[in-house]
Order: sequence, then structure tokens, then C-alpha cells
Amino acid sequence: MRSIAVVTTSRADYGHLLPLLRAIDNDPDLSLQLIVSGTHLSDTHGKTVAEIERDGFAIAARVPILSESDSPAGITAAMGRAVDGFGEAFAQHPPDILVAIGDRFEMHAAALAALPFKIPVAHISGGDVTEGAIDDALRHSLTKLSHLHFVSCEDSARRVAQMGEESWRIVTCGGLSLGNLADLRLASRQEVESEFHLRLPDPFLLVTYHPVTLEYEQAEWQIQQLMQALEEIDMPAVFTMPNADTANRVIANAIRHHVASHQDASCVDNFGMPAYFSVMALATAMVGNSSSGISEAASFELPVVNIGTRQDGRLRPRNVIDCGYSSQEILTALRRAVSAEFRNSLADLTNPYGCGNASVQIVHRLKSVPLGDKLIRKRFASWNPGSE
Repeated sequence: MRSIAVVTTSRADYGHLLPLLRAIDNDPDLSLQLIVSGTHLSDTHGKTVAEIERDGFAIAARVPILSESDSPAGITAAMGRAVDGFGEAFAQHPPDILVAIGDRFEMHAAALAALPFKIPVAHISGGDVTEGAIDDALRHSLTKLSHLHFVSCEDSARRVAQMGEESWRIVTCGGLSLGNLADLRLASRQEVESEFHLRLPDPFLLVTYHPVTLEYEQAEWQIQQLMQALEEIDMPAVFTMPNADTANRVIANAIRHHVASHQDASCVDNFGMPAYFSVMALATAMVGNSSSGISEAASFELPVVNIGTRQDGRLRPRNVIDCGYSSQEILTALRRAVSAEFRNSLADLTNPYGCGNASVQIVHRLKSVPLGDKLIRKRFASWNPGSE
């Protein structure tokens, strides 16, 4: 059997990976080696490793890396611990292929640790662009550390090719998380309320706002501008908590303060993908700067107000309304998003990130690609500008 190690570092990426994890686990020719790290193992962030265990997946290794500090020095220290921890895991059980997804520093550390072991890396969602975050540099660096590339759209495939990656290494498969929709039964309003002990008014806004890591000094001002806009729109809000990035506590504290002072507001650390999709389906609109508003909300014809620069460069479906950071800009965009005219304009919206069969394509490639020197020894493929 071919052993496939998959890294998960948070409840968010775990939700994206779930269709692939199930496909690998159910394939008789593959052996799943699940490596758990990041917020999954953090008491501060809910220690969501319990959810993985409830889903029945065996955990091959646990790599604890986070500390209580969300300063630049604290994140840097976590990066170092991550490289060391993943290296120890690979020394004990080196897989045939390592799968990493997205643009988190924990994923980058896993790919970096795999390099001396000559473990081929399969990277999911390379070639995307998020110009407002350090994630952008981490993602592109992950591309150069990786040997197979499973990308979400043709624009991303072109960017990966521009970075010198050979065409046979690139598979355009769409968004992996959309595979959850194929077999997912969306929970009802009452089921979500019961499971998470909250109230989902009708209407309500889903708010997911993360640190803009290239602008972390402005995090307090940015989140206060969002809170001011929410005061003025006067619509109940359901918040999810921010990523474990620089200045995340500033945002988390602002959310807790808002919820404590508004009876109709609520907060969940992280819904997990099934419940998050269910809340998307129930929400009137979404506001924040999460990639889920760009790549997944279109599948629910959900209006999205995307704030600031964090997602700059990504392909936009027409449900996304971009705006600046000021409360007035956010408020103007929110009023448009919740209007009947805009919501009605999204009827029959097609999600440009695919139809949800990415896991099938990825598993086929993980099984069929020949292992050995050709996969590991990368050639730089010169980019032909005429093909752009």
C-alpha cells in the first residue's frame, strides 16, 4: 500500500480536507497517515483534535507548536517548533507522499521538514493569490517545495506554471472543500441552534474576520471599523473566531465584547465545515475577509462583503462585493448585499471553483504517479509569455 501523509492544523482546513481524507481512507491501495498540529492541539482554540477522533480517523502523529503569544516573535517561534516537530514525525514514519493544503505557516513547515527526507509533497490550492497576508508568500514558497500541484482554477494553474513547474505536475481540480456538498445534508436552523447553543435570527449576518498579517499593526482599528458598521446596519450577527495569526487576540477580544453587549449576537470558535455550510445557507449575507466568502459562498448564492486587502488577487464570483476598511465603506457594501435586488441577482449563480469532484482527481493522481527520481528531481520549466 502507498502511504499518504496528510497534515491538518485547524478545524478550518480539516473541513476542506474531509472529502479527501475519507477517499484516501476508503481506498484499498492507499494508507492514510494523518498528522495533527496547530490549533487542533491548543486548549485556547478548543482542542479540536477531539472532532477528528470522533470522526474515526487514526492519528499517526501529533505536532504541538503554538504558544500563548500571537506576536511576530511568537509566530516565528511556532514556525521553528513546527519544522522540528514535523521532522521528528517523518523520521519515525516517512510517508510515500505528503499532502499539504493552502498557505498556513504550519503547512509550510511540514513541507520544509519533508525536504531533507526526499518526501514528495502534493500541494492543494497553490497558485491562488492573497496579497494582504504573509500567506501569499508561504503559498508560493510551498509551490516550489512541492512536486504535485492540485489547483482550484485555470488562473492558479497558470501562476504555478509561471513559477517554473512542469505541466505534468499540475492538475486543475477545483475547490476541494466543495466536495463536502455532494453528500452533505444541511442542518436546519433549529439543529444548528441546538448543537451550538445559539440563536440564529432571521435575518442575520455571518461574520468571519481574520488578521491581515501584512497590516497587523492596524488590526484594532480595522476590527473596530467593522463593529461600528455592524452597529449601524442593526442586523444580528453570528461570529466565528479568527485564525491563530499575529494580532488574532485583538480581533477575538473585540468579538467577545460585541457579543457580550448585544443580546442578539453570538459567537462560535469554529463551526466545522458541515455546520459552517449550513449557516451559510441560512445567512442573509456574509461579511469579513475569509477565503470561504470567495470560494465557497457562491455555491449558496450568498452575498459576501469582502473587506480590505487580505483576499486581493483571488478570482471573484459575482456574489462578492469588495470594500475598504472604513465603517462607512463597509456599511454601504452591507446595505447593497442585503438588498432584495442584489440577492435576487444571484439566482442560478455558478461557482467558478468547480463542482466538488476534486478529491476523486487527487486520489487518482496520488495512486498513479510513479514514485522515484523523476518525481523528486524537479526541472525548471521556462515560461512562454505567448501562452499567457
